[in-house]
Amino acid sequence: MAIPISDVTRRVVYSGSAGVGPYSFSFEVLAETDLAVYKDQTLLTLTTDYSVTINVDGTGSVTLVTAATAANNITLVGDRAIARTTDFVTGGDLFANSLNDELDSLTIFAQQVKETADRGLKAPITDPTDVNMVLPIKASRIGKTLAFDDDGNPTVGEDIGNWRGDWAADTSYTVRDLVKDPVNSSIYRVNTAHTSSGSAPISGNADVAKFDLVIDATAVADAEAAQAAAEAAQAAAEAAQAAAETAETNAAASESAAATSESNASTSETNAASSASAASTSATNAASSASAASTSETNAASSASAASTSASNAASSASAASTSATNASNSATAAATSASAASTSESNAASSASNAATNATNAANSATAAAASEAAAEAALASFNATYLGAQASDPSVDNEGDPVTSGDWYFNTSSNISRIYNGSTWSNVSVDPAIVVAKTSSTGAAVLPVGSTAQRDGSPVQGYLRFNSDDGAFEGYNGSAWAPVGGGATGGGSDAVFVENDQTVTTNYTIPANKNAMSTGPVTVDTGVTVTVSSGSRYVVI
Repeated sequence: MAIPISDVTRRVVYSGSAGVGPYSFSFEVLAETDLAVYKDQTLLTLTTDYSVTINVDGTGSVTLVTAATAANNITLVGDRAIARTTDFVTGGDLFANSLNDELDSLTIFAQQVKETADRGLKAPITDPTDVNMVLPIKASRIGKTLAFDDDGNPTVGEDIGNWRGDWAADTSYTVRDLVKDPVNSSIYRVNTAHTSSGSAPISGNADVAKFDLVIDATAVADAEAAQAAAEAAQAAAEAAQAAAETAETNAAASESAAATSESNASTSETNAASSASAASTSATNAASSASAASTSETNAASSASAASTSASNAASSASAASTSATNASNSATAAATSASAASTSESNAASSASNAATNATNAANSATAAAASEAAAEAALASFNATYLGAQASDPSVDNEGDPVTSGDWYFNTSSNISRIYNGSTWSNVSVDPAIVVAKTSSTGAAVLPVGSTAQRDGSPVQGYLRFNSDDGAFEGYNGSAWAPVGGGATGGGSDAVFVENDQTVTTNYTIPANKNAMSTGPVTVDTGVTVTVSSGSRYVVI
C-alpha cells in the first residue's frame, strides 16, 4: 500500500479517561504490527489487549479490550520492524507498489530513529565539535551519579544517599543508605551492604566499620553548648564590669566624706585656742571627729579592695568569654568549610548541566542526519518516478511530468503484460538475449534445448551441461569427465520398447568406473589410439 508519509512525530500519549477508546494516531503505518501500545509502563499485546483500525491514508486508531482510567497513560508509538521484505533482482519484475512500500518503510524507519533520538539526552547544537559524550565504563559508574568534568564531558559524580530514617536491627541496608542513630541523632552513611544486628548507638555496634559518620550530633550539641556558655560568660563579664564601676564610685564618695571630716576637725582646733573650756570641748569633739574620719578612711580602703576584687573577677570572666569566643570561632571555621564544600557541589552540578546540554546537541545532530536520510529517500523516489512511467495500456508519448518521453523511460503495458522501454525513437519490449537463454514453447509445452553435432559440443564443458546430439539422434549430458547419453533404454516401432541400440565403433577414450559392469552388442571396433579401460572390480561383456 503506497501512501504519503507525513512529517509528524511517531508517538502520542493520552490520558486513559476515554476508557477503551478509540485512541487515534496521525502518523502513517503500513500494517497493524507497525505500532506498539503501552498502558502506563506495560507493553500491551495486539489482539489480546487491543485492536488496530487503519484508515486509507495510513493513520488510524487503537481500541483497548479492557477500559483504562484517568489515572492511566496510554502511549502509541511507531514500532515497525527494521527489515527489508523485498529483493529486486536483475531482469526481474520491478513494480511501483513494491518500490513505494520499501521507500515508505525507509521514511518510517528514519522517523522512528528521530523520535527515539528526540527523547535522548543531547548536547546543544552550538556546543564545540570536540565534545566527547561517551559515558565512563560500567565498572566505574555502577551506583554513581552522572556528572561532567571541566571540558563538559561525562564523568562519575559524587554519591547521593537514600534516606532510611532511624537505624533499626534486622534491617537490610545497601551502599549509600543514610540512617539516623536513634540514641544520639548522629547521621551515618552505609559503605557496605549488610543486614543490621545488635543495638544503638552505632558507634558502639559491631558493624560500625560498615558506616561512615556524616554528621556528629554530639559535636554539634557541644558546639551549641559552648556558644551558649560564651554568651553567658559575656553577660557575666558585663555585670562584673558594672559592679566594679559602682564600687569605684562608692570609694570616691567615702574619700570625699573623709576630707570633709578633716576640714571640720581643723576648724574645731582653731576655736579651742580662743576658749580653753571650749577648746577642751572642741578637742574632745575633734578627737571624736578624727576617730570618725579614721573609720571612714578604713571603710574607703575596704571599698577600694572590694572594687579591686570585682575587677579581678571581671578579668577572669572576660578570659572565659574569650575562650568561648575562640571555640565559637572554630565552629564558624567548620561552617565555612562546609559552605566551601557546598560551593564545590554547586560547581559540579553546573558541569553536569553543561554535559547534559552537550548530549542534547549530539541528539540534535542525529535528528539532522535522519532528516537528511529522509530527504535522500524522497529524492531517490523522485528520480525513479522521472524514469518509470507506471502501468499504462499503450505506448505513452509524455512522461509523468507532461514532458516528451526520452531514452531510457520505461513502463508496464497492461494490454500485453510486458515491460517496454523507449530507445529514443520507438518503444521496444524488455527482453533477454535468446542466444543464451533456454526458451519454452508454452507454459505447459516443452523446453527448447540446444541442438548440434558432436563437433559442435562446448569446448570446455562443465558437469551438468545438457544438449541434443544431432549425429547420434539422442540427448546427452556432461557428467564431469565425458559426454554420456541421457535417457535411452529400449525403443520400438510403435508403443513397444524392445530394442536397445549401441554404436559399433569406440572413438573416444572411456573408463568403466570401479565396481561397475558394462555390455555392448558386437561387433565393436576400438579406433586406433583409443583406449577402453575396465577398472578393478568391473566387467565389460560384448555379446
